Amino acid sequence: MDDPSPKKNWLERLSTFLLRTPEDREQLVVLLHSAFKRNLLDSDALSMIEGVMHVSEMQARDIMVPRSQIEAININETPEQIIPFVIETGHSRFPVTEGNKDNVIGILLAKDLLRYNAGEEDFNVRDMLRPAVFIPESKRLNILLNDFRSNRNHIAIVVNEYGGVAGLITIEDVLEQIVGDIEDEYDFDENEDNIIVESKGRYRIKATTEIDSFNETLGANFNREDYDTVGGLVLKEFGRLPKHDESVIADQFKFRVLRSDSRRLYILQVEKINPES
Repeated sequence: MDDPSPKKNWLERLSTFLLRTPEDREQLVVLLHSAFKRNLLDSDALSMIEGVMHVSEMQARDIMVPRSQIEAININETPEQIIPFVIETGHSRFPVTEGNKDNVIGILLAKDLLRYNAGEEDFNVRDMLRPAVFIPESKRLNILLNDFRSNRNHIAIVVNEYGGVAGLITIEDVLEQIVGDIEDEYDFDENEDNIIVESKGRYRIKATTEIDSFNETLGANFNREDYDTVGGLVLKEFGRLPKHDESVIADQFKFRVLRSDSRRLYILQVEKINPES
């Protein structure tokens, strides 16, 4: 005779399993993995729960888009300059600066530019700016996520202890720590070096690698005053955010994009070339 009671869903079964109250975080993780092995959790649910736990231990500095890779709009640019840039990058929100990158005066929403296309004569970028939210590098991600939700804000400017812009972070960046992103063959282990030798004269490099480290390892002479990271160097050479597999030559090096998204560079392949080539 069939059991008339409905089958418990995975959350109910997990709740029953967790009646054995764990004494610390480590025991909770062990308990969750045990639940996964007993088919009380699927891999996606386990991954997201672990992501939530991980987020509570992380700070804004851990996942922010670094200053060198921020794509900002200068308030003095004309709509004819701004709109192609917005279309090319594909973002929905942009920090707007005046004078230098440390002076962020507001956030421009791409949808607000529709007013210009509608032919409004009083089009003025400054009038369209939304207030910018500034947070310290040490801000916990779980607290930041709650702030994003309660304030209905999706972007924050990360500042260092001196008040200078250190980076940028969005609600999508935080959520990605929970739901995860797509890994590929070019992903680095967190403990791996920033620069890995693939073959003679060819390297795989994190875009966040500092220029000084790059110069020392590869015998280059790029000026650190022009850009802080290799990603910043590549962005300057392209003049925009390049897509996967695009390449550019700077000095005696060929940089090829191995991994990027619509907002930043992650992994680059660098190859030494002859000056004549």
